[in-house]
Formats: sequence, structure tokens, C-alpha cells
Amino acid sequence: MVILYDRFNLPDNIYEVIFSTRQQRIVAKLLINEMKKHGGEMTKPQMSLFATQLHEGEYIATLDEPPYKGKKVKISYNKRQFYDRILTPLKGMGCIEYNLYKKTYKISDAFNKDMIKIGLMWLREMRK
Repeated sequence: MVILYDRFNLPDNIYEVIFSTRQQRIVAKLLINEMKKHGGEMTKPQMSLFATQLHEGEYIATLDEPPYKGKKVKISYNKRQFYDRILTPLKGMGCIEYNLYKKTYKISDAFNKDMIKIGLMWLREMRK
């Protein structure tokens, strides 16, 4: 995934840096919050249930985005798009890791480590 940002207009919200649409940002934030409710880790069936609830418009959440700030709303998001546009990019960037043996998804700090590594690569390039 490619992240393009303007360092002079960097948003306060990481989801605004990573995702291009408001709907993607909302769903990604809901996913991370749901994972936090489960101790930062979700099983494959739990993830599937979350995606199915979104797909069927049964997931109820209190949003902090205007004009819905503080209100409970039903969220609807296509299951295939959830996996393709939310979960897969978060896995690819290292925000979420999938453990093949335990069959669990876990919030990860690999994204942060990669950003540090990229910064160091840039420093090396500058010094050449």
C-alpha cells in the first residue's frame, strides 16, 4: 500500500493518513476498537462475525465523527470490501499480524518499526 502525505498538513488521526475515504476510516477505527475489546487479538471466527455484522448492517457503534458524534448508529460495509480495503492493507502495513498457527489477528507495532526503518534508510541516502 502506498501512503502519500503532506507533512505540513499532517492530520492528527492515523486513520486519515492511511485510508482515503471517510467510510474506510470509520470501519478501520471500529475494527481496531473491536480488537482492543478482545485484548488486542481476535480469532478468525470473531473477525468473520465482525465482518458479517458490518455486511448485514447489524453492527451498532457510537461514532466520534460529525454529524454522528456521540450517536449510536448502525454501520453497514460490504464484507468483501472489508477484507480487501481494510483488513488486508492493515496486515500488509504491519498494523495487524495474522498468526497462522493460532489463527488469530493481533494488533501489532510492526508498522511503527517499519516507519523507523524507512526513516533510517532516508538518513543513509542523504549521507551518501
